[in-house]
Amino acid sequence: MAEILSYLAVALPSDTSAGARLIALQVALRVNAVLRVDLPAGLLRSLRIDSPAACRELERARWLSVVAGPGTEGVALQLRDATLLTQAPARPDRRRAADWALRRGSLARTRGTEPRLQLLGVYLAAYSDPDLGVGLREYDRVVHDCGMPDHRLSRALHDLADNGVLKTWQICPDSGDLHWKLSPGQR
Repeated sequence: MAEILSYLAVALPSDTSAGARLIALQVALRVNAVLRVDLPAGLLRSLRIDSPAACRELERARWLSVVAGPGTEGVALQLRDATLLTQAPARPDRRRAADWALRRGSLARTRGTEPRLQLLGVYLAAYSDPDLGVGLREYDRVVHDCGMPDHRLSRALHDLADNGVLKTWQICPDSGDLHWKLSPGQR
């Protein structure tokens, strides 16, 4: 998961919205060998984002093309960046990771439907120790990778703590590193 998130941080423009990044994450994890993916309507509804707008945004960024939809059946997309096929792991593992990301994102939005909380919740979980639930990343790296303005990250971290996703978090004043610990039920 962390590898795909790092790929998206490089492949997408820095101003790509959190909703578009969530769609891109699902596309990157579900794409087949010919760079096509069908996202069913139920999956799009579970993301609770404006999926037509997110798809148009990714199309304008020239990262994918919309083949059909979005409509009542879902959306069919063609990825334009073959670099993704060089990313490990294999497709069945990526599909399991896509389902994990959907579940993780839903935990992060317990009070509201903000895509930035979903994306940040997935990101922090992906970069956490699976046994201890602790994580450490450069604050600037988190801002960049999540495509979130610096001033909004602190608010989002507070929201995740209020929602019970994070037990603690802090920014080290000396190094600028973000330290966090997931709540026990989030590991």
